[in-house]
Amino acid sequence: MSETDEQPPPGGIAVPDEELDARWTNAWTPPQVADRLVNVGVPWWVVGGWALDLFRGEQSRDHEDIEIVVPAPFFPQIRAAFSDFEFDAVGSGLVWTDPSKEVMAATWQTWIRDPVTDHYLIDVMRNPHQDQTWIYRRHQDLRLPYSQAIGHTADGIPYLAPELVLLFKAKAARPKDQKDFTATLPLLDPGRQAILRSLLTRYHPEHPWLANL
Repeated sequence: MSETDEQPPPGGIAVPDEELDARWTNAWTPPQVADRLVNVGVPWWVVGGWALDLFRGEQSRDHEDIEIVVPAPFFPQIRAAFSDFEFDAVGSGLVWTDPSKEVMAATWQTWIRDPVTDHYLIDVMRNPHQDQTWIYRRHQDLRLPYSQAIGHTADGIPYLAPELVLLFKAKAARPKDQKDFTATLPLLDPGRQAILRSLLTRYHPEHPWLANL
């Protein structure tokens, strides 16, 4: 669920995958997240497999978690909206409970945890940010206006554009990512397919998905 960060700060705990899987069984859905954030006036959006399903208009598969992104400067507002929950920092396969400012600065991923059940509910990622510009965290030379990078469902739930979700998924190419690509590709109009082809050529020039674009 998280990428590897270099030189993690001290104090992180390695949690076995089996335990993490069990603690993610009560993950929220996009409507639940949107209901909680309806009055929070900062940008945020759903990413990952749920974002592709929001674009599609229906759920296509089970999701082990839900991932949302908020520009890093606005994270305190998101945290305040979940003041009745705990936030754990995550990185390099480690988890930091009650993370310090130093740990938060050294990581970009946080998991919202129910203090009663100890289950994780939402994966919140803190993204680079500049004005109204979306920045690709992995290669910050890629920047797009939010109006191009973020879509919305009919009831207003924000999600990352599918071509950008697939760009993120291209790095790992896990079986579920391949499934998501195969299911989403026919739904992309020629413009979105062209953008995805350009981005894959730029950042993953040997990627097998290019043969389908």
